[in-house]
Amino acid sequence: MSQRPQGLFVGLCTFDVVHLVDRLPGPDEKLTARRQTVAAGGPAANAAAAFAHLGGAATLLTSIGSHPLGLAAVADLEALGVTVRDLSADATEPPSVSSILVTASSGDRAVASTNAAGRRLRPPADLTALVAGHDVVEFDGHHMDLAVAVARAARDAGCRTVLDGGSWKAGTEQLLSSVDVAVCADSFRPPGTTGPEEALRFLRDHHVRWRAVSRGGQPLLWEGPHGAGTVDVPAVRVVDTLGAGDVLHGALAHHLCSQAELTEPGFAGALRAATQWASRACTSFGTREWMN
Repeated sequence: MSQRPQGLFVGLCTFDVVHLVDRLPGPDEKLTARRQTVAAGGPAANAAAAFAHLGGAATLLTSIGSHPLGLAAVADLEALGVTVRDLSADATEPPSVSSILVTASSGDRAVASTNAAGRRLRPPADLTALVAGHDVVEFDGHHMDLAVAVARAARDAGCRTVLDGGSWKAGTEQLLSSVDVAVCADSFRPPGTTGPEEALRFLRDHHVRWRAVSRGGQPLLWEGPHGAGTVDVPAVRVVDTLGAGDVLHGALAHHLCSQAELTEPGFAGALRAATQWASRACTSFGTREWMN
C-alpha cells in the first residue's frame, strides 16, 4: 500500500440545496427554513470528500459539466482536496440538482433529484492507467456502465473494490462479479429478497467475500469468508442524517487501505471506525460541518 491512501470514487455528483425545516410542507404551502446550505453531493462525491478529510488522496470519476452550478460543485470538492475527473466536462446543461428538506426534530431528510438519469458515460481512454496505483476503488452504483468497466479494470489491476449499495439498480448484478467488499443500506433489496439477512445471502451467492448491511441506528450486520458479527452504532443526538452513509463509505475505504489482507477482525474494526465517523456526521447540519 502507498504511504498516503489512494482512493478512486466512481459515481454520482450532484449540486445539493439543503434546507432545515420544522416540518415538511403540505400541498401548495410555503415554509421559511431555519437554515440553508449548498454543496456538491451524491454518494461517491461525499465519500471522496470524507476520504480526503481523513488524509487520503481522493479522485472522483463522474459527470458534472461546465454549467455554473456544475463549476460550483467542482470548486467545493477541490477545496476539500478531491481531484475531480469529469467525463462530461464540455456539457453545458445543468448538473443533477438535489433538493433536500431536513426535519429539525428528527434529522430525517426528504430528497428529490434526477440523479444520473439520461447520462451515459463511456470509460476514459486511459482507464488502465487511471486505476493503477489506487489502493481502493469505490462505486455507488450510479453511471452503471462506467462502474462495471472500471470495476473490471480495478480487479485486473489488483485494486480492492468496494460497493456502496444504497439501493438496487439495474446492472448491479454485473457489477457484483468484480466487487470485493459490499456495504449496503437496509433499503438495498436484490431481486427476491425482503430483508438484510437475505441481502447478505444474495451477496454471498454472488461471490462478494466481505459484506455488510447498515441499518441506521441499529447494529450493522457483517459477514466474511469465515465469520460474521455485528457492529454497534454510537448513540448521538441526531441533527441531520443527510450523507451519513456516504461518510460511512468514505471512512471505510480509508480504513481498508491500511489492511493489505483483510481478516474478520480487521473488517469489523474498519466498520466500527467508519460508523463512528458516520455518527459524528449526524450531529451537525449538512454534509460538511462535521469536518470542522
